[in-house]
Amino acid sequence: MTQTRTPGQKTGGPPHPRPAGSITLTSRGAVVVLVAVCFLSLLLAAVTGWGIVADAVFVMACGVVACYTRASGLRTLVVCPPLAFLTGSLLTQVITAPDGFSAAAGILITLGSSAPWLFTGTALTVVIALGRGWRPSITERWRTTERWRIRERWRPGGWRGP
Repeated sequence: MTQTRTPGQKTGGPPHPRPAGSITLTSRGAVVVLVAVCFLSLLLAAVTGWGIVADAVFVMACGVVACYTRASGLRTLVVCPPLAFLTGSLLTQVITAPDGFSAAAGILITLGSSAPWLFTGTALTVVIALGRGWRPSITERWRTTERWRIRERWRPGGWRGP
């Protein structure tokens, strides 16, 4: 007996079934998780006075989020660790500071004292993303900018117009 299939129906099961415990994050989900972890760790540091814990948690969160983000979301993820830390610091200072000047000073002090940790977390995210297959296309983007068009119009004999 011949088996028929209706239009639009695929034969067989899913091509690559996922393991039961596998977690993947979209780029937006990864950014939200990173902001939430930064906020909670900085809030804990503000309450307890353990600033080093917030910095270490930030670096660990950068590594974990970079490992569990889909490959299509890595482009967004590599630029967000400093922005996520800034957002977490801003939210924490708004909640815990007594006035606006103290909040602004607290944000600047937090960012200044955590700069090496911010660099380390961002570098870790980029290294993990590169290891997972993310490749920045710098040359293609640069060629589409106005600088490339201006450079192409310039010749040794002088400027060639458009």
